[in-house]
Parts: sequence; structure tokens; C-alpha cells
Amino acid sequence: MRQRHVVVVGGGNAALCAALSAREHGASVTVLERAPERLRGGNTAFTAGAMRVAYDGVDDLSTLVPDLSEDVLAITDFGSYPTSAFLDDLARVTEYRSDPELASILVERSLPTLQWMRGKGVRFVPIFGRQAFKVDGRFKFWGGLTVEVSGGGPGLVDALTKAANRESIEIRYRARALELLADDDGVHGVRVRQDGRTTELPADAVVLASGGFQANTEMRTRYLGPPWDLAKVRGTQYDTGDGITMALAIRASPTGNWSGAHAVGWELNAPEFGDLSVGDNFQKHSYPWGVMVNAEGRRFLDEGADFRNYTYAKYGRVILAQPGQFAWQVFDNQVGHLLRDEYRIRQVTKVRADSLEELAGKLDGVDGKAFLREMAEYNAAVDTETRFDPNVKDGRATHGLTVDKTNWANRLDEPPFEAYAVTCGITFTFGGLRIDGDARVQDTDLTPIPGLYAAGELVGGIFYFNYPGGTGLTNGSVFGRIAGAGAATG
Repeated sequence: MRQRHVVVVGGGNAALCAALSAREHGASVTVLERAPERLRGGNTAFTAGAMRVAYDGVDDLSTLVPDLSEDVLAITDFGSYPTSAFLDDLARVTEYRSDPELASILVERSLPTLQWMRGKGVRFVPIFGRQAFKVDGRFKFWGGLTVEVSGGGPGLVDALTKAANRESIEIRYRARALELLADDDGVHGVRVRQDGRTTELPADAVVLASGGFQANTEMRTRYLGPPWDLAKVRGTQYDTGDGITMALAIRASPTGNWSGAHAVGWELNAPEFGDLSVGDNFQKHSYPWGVMVNAEGRRFLDEGADFRNYTYAKYGRVILAQPGQFAWQVFDNQVGHLLRDEYRIRQVTKVRADSLEELAGKLDGVDGKAFLREMAEYNAAVDTETRFDPNVKDGRATHGLTVDKTNWANRLDEPPFEAYAVTCGITFTFGGLRIDGDARVQDTDLTPIPGLYAAGELVGGIFYFNYPGGTGLTNGSVFGRIAGAGAATG
């Protein structure tokens, strides 16, 4: 029997999982990575590597992190995160629009897929320091996010690439897929440009896993609208929507939240695209412990509406809508020890002062007098009787403000004060291709296109408006594995 050949378009987590799965099911595999080798990995290389996974307790986690010591277990409450809780979170933050079939597959196969990845050489560790704080001598994990890949996104890319090399998967760098080779019988390969030459690469099946269109300014503005052309791109410059465009050209069905995107608070003076030397550290995600103000000196969102995991991916859009597309995050000395490591990098726009009055004069672009009035009103509205606890939604709130803070509200009254300037950083777009539960791309008549599969950020219908932190990588792995198996077996 002739060995099937599978072409995977893309070089990140979803693509490499698809390639490994296809190889596991007997196919020969060629991966087309548009970037040069030093910039390989797509958006995956820019992530912190957190992966949301359903688990019933420590026994499940131990299959991913088998070296948990008794000392660690004695002071850590890992809790559980059953599939029902994962599904509830996904449904809630997407306002119940997530495709039920795809959502169920994503959640139910999350643990088996991460276990499969571990078998391929990916190492997982608990996310201490970002997802659990030590209170009364114990760590308690919160927000349904417990493990990350050792070495973050770059570690994930390295581990999957090493696995691909071990399994004789061909990876072509600087290889940009331009067009699908298709006829009435389906997809038969791709037209690819590599090192200045354009050739045709035949295949029995193609898996598209080349990311969204977030690095394409024209597509961002067309689908997301103004002022998305002004957003920073958190990740790779190569995610320009090529896979989506190629599929739509052969009448693939678009679906999902085409006017929506994962977007966060991002260092104001970060470059246009991500910088691998800094990685994910331009993000600024400790806002629940402080306040955010805009150019008018006003708070404009509830910093404590929920755990960071459930708000950060939508707050970038809110920041982008502010005057000048920026904001300042303000903290005092009470919470300085809770700030994530990303606040301590060299490439940060930061001011520090011994009084709020001094700070007001240092917040570039902000109405200082209005800021001081806002802080006075905020401090007077804080409920100081309720105990502050960063591990739970503590209900320590403000009362009577135009925008109340519903958890983790502390008065800003203990110097020194620090403030960090942020803008919007777009991670990936939510609109994309329609797939079924077998990751087969559907055409505009909602029937599968023979030989065409998709996974990762270019799939639509799963995320709307927002997403639970850590679900992006898990989504890419789950459907990448499914797509690869389908492409290999036909």
C-alpha cells in the first residue's frame, strides 16, 4: 500500500502536533514554515506556555508532572478542574457562542492530548508564582490554569521540533505556501515559494495551521475595524492570514467572530511585532492588584471583575478604545511583591514616586488633576473591612463609583507608587475556517473539502469576544492531533 504524503502549512504548536500525529499514523510529512529557522514556531514561540487542561485531581496532574515531590504536595492545593468546569468557563467567557461540538472535543481531549505531548518529549511544570500565591503557608491554584510547558513557548517549539526530527519529518524553512492545488475532487497539494523559487508540492492531504491574520494590518482593519491598525502585534510577523485566504479561495466556509480578537495590555513602547528576545514579557497582567487610568485620569474598567485568566484577553480591546490608545497601570507598595516578572524587565515604560501628587506629574499624557481626584474618590470607596486575598475572588470591593472594582480593591496609600504604560497588543484573531469534529475544513455548502484539514488560530467558531487563559495552545494541540490523524488516514 502506498504511503500517504501530508503537507502541514505552519510551524507552531498546532502545525507540529499535526505533523507528529500524521507521522504516527503512517504518513510521510512535510512541514512548510514560512519563517527562517531562527524565527520558527509562529505565535507559539512568543507565549508563556500555559496550557489549560481538565483534571480531576493530583493523580491526573501527576501524569503530566510526575516529579511532584511530597514537600510540594504538602503545601499546595492543586484542587481539581473537571471537564464540566472547563466547559462552563469556555461557554461563559464566549457568551455561550462557542461551537458546542468543538468546545466539547477541546475540553474532553485536553488531558489525553497533553499526555500524548508528554510522550513526545514535552515537559510540564506547575505555574507557581503566576497562578498560585502563598497565603497562610499554602499555595492555592486559581482560575483553572495549573500547568505550563517547561521553557515556555520556545521550550514547546524546541520539544516538538526535536520530536519531529526524531521521527524523520521534513521541515522546510522560508517556505511560504501561496495557493492550494485543488479541483472538483478536493485538495492535492500546495504551491509554495522557497528561496525565491515557486514550485508545486503534491500531497494526499493538507493541514492548514498557519495562524490568524493579526499581523496583516489591512485584514485587521477590514475585519476588526479602526483603530485596530494601531494595535501592536504580540507575536510573529508571519501570521498574515495566508492559510485562511488560500482556503477561502477554494470556497471554504468562513465562521466565527471575525470582528473579534485576543488582545491584551501590552508595553506601550514595544515594537510593531513580537521580539523573541523578550517573548511574552511585554504583557502586563497584574492589573487586578492595582488600577488602570486613561489619558483623562479616569478608571475605565473593573480591574477585579474576575481572575486575570478570564479578563486579560478582552481588556486589550478596551485599552485600544481609550483616548490615545493607552493607559497607565498604577500600584502601591502593598502589592509590589505580587507583580509578575514581566514588570521587572528592562524594556518597560515605568515611573515611580513617593506620593500620588508626584506620580501625577510623571504620567505622560494623563490629566494629573483629574487623576488625583479619581484616586481620592477611589480610595474613599474601598471596603477595608473585607480581607484581601489574591488566591480567591475575595469580594473586597469599592462602592458607589461609576466603575466599581469588585475584587482585590486596596487603597492606593502606601508609597512608593509605581505606574506602567500599556497599549493594546493583539495575540490572534477569532474568525477563521469552519471545521467539523474531525478537523475537516467545510465548504460553503457545509460539506467537507476532501484532503483539507485545519487546526489552531485559523479555525473559527471556538472563541468569541474573549477566551479562558491557556486555551489557545490546548486548542491547537487537540485539533492539530486530530487533523494530522485524519490527513494521514484519509
